[in-house]
Amino acid sequence: MTDAVKGPASYFPSIEKKYGRPVSEWKDLIRASPLTRHMELVGWLKSEHGLGHGHAGALVAHTLAEGNHPVGNHPEGNAR
Repeated sequence: MTDAVKGPASYFPSIEKKYGRPVSEWKDLIRASPLTRHMELVGWLKSEHGLGHGHAGALVAHTLAEGNHPVGNHPEGNAR
């Protein structure tokens, strides 16, 4: 039996299907953004790219957790 994907990554198949872009592209956009805080990035994805709140939050959380974003340089970077 296959273990079910949990956490933010569980949203990835529906994100790709609904918005027509691979998750890697969304993560690249997040990393390239000058924004650093979780909710700033979520708001940006919602307003500029039309993502729903849950999908935007999942992408941002997963991307920031990878540590490849300038947010790591800010003590309050992941504050909501």
